[in-house]
Amino acid sequence: MAKLTSLRPRLGGLRPRLASVPVDRQSFDRQRDQRAWRKWYKTSRWQKLRMSILLRDLFTCQWPGCGRVEADTSQLVADHRKPHRGDEALFWDDRNLWCLCKPCHDSLKQAEERRQDW
Repeated sequence: MAKLTSLRPRLGGLRPRLASVPVDRQSFDRQRDQRAWRKWYKTSRWQKLRMSILLRDLFTCQWPGCGRVEADTSQLVADHRKPHRGDEALFWDDRNLWCLCKPCHDSLKQAEERRQDW
């Protein structure tokens, strides 16, 4: 009868699959910010485009049923209707942008995008 201690473990050489998944928000943000298109948000071109979208939409949230008017532009987001996912033409297309208030963007819009990813 063979001893159990003489059998070699079969799973010892496998790497953990979850090792590259960020465990906290900072790690997630750092990993996301390494994408080349994230730098587009830091340009003066984006700041001008963002302000033109906010002005075009009269600082009013365009989410259906919201209509919140916000004077504080830090509480407004120039959001891409269709996620650009690095497509430069789609990123800079002003017809793909609309003004959303932070609450609508951070909850309703993000939930909708997560549903579409499935």
